[in-house]
Amino acid sequence: MKKTIVVALGGNAISPEGRSDSIENQFKITMQTAHALTGLVKKGYNLVITHGNGPQVGNALLRVELSKGKVPDLPLYICVADVQGGMGFMIEQCLINAFKLKGIKKPIATLITQVLVDKNDPSFINPTKFVGKFYTKEEVDYYIKNFGWRVKEVNGKGWRRVVPSPMPLGIINKEAIKELLRKDFVVIAVGGGGIPVYIDKKGMIHGVDAVIDKDIASAVLARDIEADEFLILTGEEKIYLNYGEINQKPLHRVTADELEKYYHEKHFPPGSMGPKVQAVLYFLKHKGKKAIITSVENAREGLNESRATIIFPD
Repeated sequence: MKKTIVVALGGNAISPEGRSDSIENQFKITMQTAHALTGLVKKGYNLVITHGNGPQVGNALLRVELSKGKVPDLPLYICVADVQGGMGFMIEQCLINAFKLKGIKKPIATLITQVLVDKNDPSFINPTKFVGKFYTKEEVDYYIKNFGWRVKEVNGKGWRRVVPSPMPLGIINKEAIKELLRKDFVVIAVGGGGIPVYIDKKGMIHGVDAVIDKDIASAVLARDIEADEFLILTGEEKIYLNYGEINQKPLHRVTADELEKYYHEKHFPPGSMGPKVQAVLYFLKHKGKKAIITSVENAREGLNESRATIIFPD
């Protein structure tokens, strides 16, 4: 039986910090990542790919604000759906081309994915998810006054818009994903954390304005499709204790219990490695067999596990 692996692509896999996030650059970087993912297919994995969308959905929201009064407004959940489709197309096209160059014959499908949330999640009262670019105080004051933005300052870098980020509860499209995997498809799903939806008392599904953390949503996806492994690609080869300090220590092979202990000791900040560690712990507590956190560069060079953090169940 083939193993199923969920691969969560971080921002560096598509739109690295410090580089223009033009469409041309995004295709160029994504093509490099697609070449890396061919290695997992050659190893015989069933592959499900997820990705973030922070800068892209921020740009989509900005376009909505700038076009107010000229075209109909788009709610946030529609922006998430639009960006999920556009980015899914880009990843899919790059994979098709990478597969062709490597002689791999395998179908690929991008699934616009809905993710169940609780309409009463506390994040709707206290939004914390950053979207879009950094602004000066004067710039955000304009958007607060004219468009009702909610914003927060980020470590002296400037101000960013914040939106609700509810906890994902389940993947609405999970059976479709399972069926595609049974038919040997590579599946791109839960892009940007998926489109947040809730179910009313009559069982009807409705979109809701929010952005779901893509790592947590990816872990819920991995649970729902009973994946064997979960790989998070980020900007660092390994996760560290005391990151950025003189005594920082990389973690190579750890158990979920050990990692949870370090998490509660606040080694992993909420705006950085924290959600990734939470996602890994969630996956392993729901019958996951193995999780890996490593850099996109390591994946591109062949996913050397000695240069990664490997987490096992207890």
